[in-house]
Amino acid sequence: MEVIVKDTYEEVSRLAAEIMADLIRQKPRCVLGLATGSTPLGTYKELIRLHKEEGLDFSRVVTFNLDEYVGLLPDHPQSYHSFMQENLFKQINMNPKNVHIPDGTAKDVPSFCRLYEEQIIKSGGLDLQLLGIGSNGHIAFNEPGSSLGSRTRVKTLDDKTRTDNARFFRNLNEVPRYAITMGIGTIMDARQLILLANGTGKADAIAKTCEGPITAMVPATIVQLHPKATIIVDKGAGSKLSREYPAEPRVLVLQ
Repeated sequence: MEVIVKDTYEEVSRLAAEIMADLIRQKPRCVLGLATGSTPLGTYKELIRLHKEEGLDFSRVVTFNLDEYVGLLPDHPQSYHSFMQENLFKQINMNPKNVHIPDGTAKDVPSFCRLYEEQIIKSGGLDLQLLGIGSNGHIAFNEPGSSLGSRTRVKTLDDKTRTDNARFFRNLNEVPRYAITMGIGTIMDARQLILLANGTGKADAIAKTCEGPITAMVPATIVQLHPKATIIVDKGAGSKLSREYPAEPRVLVLQ
């Protein structure tokens, strides 16, 4: 696990986008796991810039989103379908056939969740999964207490998560109580993880994630076990880390 503390949110976003862009250039048909929420917006903005100004090609990229609220139609302004269209897909040359987002209106949700897992496997597996983190340490909508080996399924959202997300709705009562989410086991199967955080509101969660014991009560701690996980935070989110984290060597030359 590599921990990188940047001065600003903008620097966090640029670094994450650079890592993702490098993968796309090296493997044009890569499979990306994508996140929603306010944290990845800067990363998506930079990916759009790289597409428009430097020709970064998304035409063969395959994407799977982490989650979606149960009960929201795809065109609902707070659905993650709408979020991804407005904040990324409409502004790049993404092939709609390569986009996968959980269906919050599926009539048979368990069957849909099994199909989603199968689609990820058929695509060749996730090359890179982008993650945010909740103030309670959740990743995707895997709330505290979630099985560390879980797969795509429906989760009941914690009151803390619903309260945090109420800013996107007119009031708390409008925030859905359930969501379809990739499981922690699904996330950990990705070949590479990038976890982003910014602001002092995430400082406790980041300190526990990087330096605390691995526990289902702080689901993000599982990333400590991933062979290629990079945690990128700004100074606010990293303010409660107990030690400095030197940069990992990119090339090791033995004399």
